[in-house]
Amino acid sequence: MTTYRSFIDGKWFESRSGLAIPNINPANINDIIGTSELCTREEARKAVEAAYNAFKGWRDTPAPARGKIIARAARLMEDHKEELSQILTREEGKTISESRGEVQRAINVVEFCAGESRRMNGETIPSELPANFAYTIKEPHGVVALITPWNFPVAIPAWKLAPALVAGNTVVMKAAEATPATAVRMFELFTEAGVPPGVMNLLLGKGSEVGEEIADHPAVRAISFTGSTEVGLKVYQQGAKRGIPVQCEMGGKNPVVVLEDCDMDVAVESTAQGAFGSTGQRCTATSRAVVIETVADEFVERIIERAKKFKLGDGSDPKTDIGPSVDEKQFNTVLKYIDIGREDGAELLTGGRRAAGDGLESGYFIEPTVFDKVTSDMRIAREEIFGPVLSVLRVKDFDEAMTVANDCEYGLSSSVFTNDANDMFRFIKDIESGMTHVNSPTTGGEAHIPFGGIKATGVGPREQGSTSLDFYTELKVVYVDYTGRKREGNLY
Repeated sequence: MTTYRSFIDGKWFESRSGLAIPNINPANINDIIGTSELCTREEARKAVEAAYNAFKGWRDTPAPARGKIIARAARLMEDHKEELSQILTREEGKTISESRGEVQRAINVVEFCAGESRRMNGETIPSELPANFAYTIKEPHGVVALITPWNFPVAIPAWKLAPALVAGNTVVMKAAEATPATAVRMFELFTEAGVPPGVMNLLLGKGSEVGEEIADHPAVRAISFTGSTEVGLKVYQQGAKRGIPVQCEMGGKNPVVVLEDCDMDVAVESTAQGAFGSTGQRCTATSRAVVIETVADEFVERIIERAKKFKLGDGSDPKTDIGPSVDEKQFNTVLKYIDIGREDGAELLTGGRRAAGDGLESGYFIEPTVFDKVTSDMRIAREEIFGPVLSVLRVKDFDEAMTVANDCEYGLSSSVFTNDANDMFRFIKDIESGMTHVNSPTTGGEAHIPFGGIKATGVGPREQGSTSLDFYTELKVVYVDYTGRKREGNLY
């Protein structure tokens, strides 16, 4: 059985806490993958100190040289793609095809950021004064804290680590307790690629201790967080108290809007994949279907039929469509929300219970669930469930559809299904989400395109793509006076 440890100043560090938790396969709770040692607050401080001490040397390494190391990490991830995918499926529960897709996404992001090392450009700006030269340069913050979740434990660390390191920062990353194996393997590969000791440090521990400690540490000059809105807002407050940049990607309650003229085959399949794929454990998952009343009966009938066809099981089986909830806590949370939906008066049409048969009793499996006759005031229409649960909200026309779709504190992703160009562009203009799709699922994204949301979903600059380095750099403005004499008049 493997023991997972924190990585501090280039060494795997045996914690003195005496605390450890098992790493359990959620598809089979009898399969104990390993044990994760939980580090202490003092050990978290040591990680920050190591990153602080390593900063000057890494900052002074030319950006293209840093990029070469990150590019090497991408190649190593490519070489170990299947290994990473198998680890991910076993400890998080994704199907093997979903895991391979996530790992490839991570590789693409790391490759992209490596290329950005040669494009850390500023700009030259004409001065209003004669014989003066003005320009901008990008500089790293220093030590950056990264707090990452369990639902994408390869891709999300990748899209935080790679730009942070390329920009010249040093890193302390607090990984999710549920997915230590992927975090450890990622750090092994980045270290093998040549990231120097102290430049990247990994902490395995509780967010209430380790996460809080690094967020409050005076040497930490920026924080990037992905997780729940509740925790993200606390992290944001911690950073705000010290006046440092904070980036948070938090919850989602993503709607699809199904209009009368849509291709119903496309709408149903896209909604089903968005709602039930990855067990609904994606921040971009489809959780609300806002459907015009005239086509709602057909949509509901067909989405139920599609939901019943998904095969649940261990993600390592290529025939499996949907894996388990990540752990017992999340499993119970989803079941609790299903009970809340019933109590609030929503009409449960399919699913709504723990899956049984075919050995599913040994894992945290929940049947794909569809509620109809949901209204915007119900909790299942407003709160993030993070499970395979879809709420159908019926509306009379396009204007009501937009009102209902936007009646939510979150604003991450959305979709519209229509063949009417006018409605398509009206939707794009009026929908309150950071990302939107036309005739495709709410899920998905590309490595070279920005990712993130608005409202209670997002704080700070977008992640990934052309904006990926924005959060991890400071802009310095430089004025060079080459007149050779003192300036006369108003200097304002």
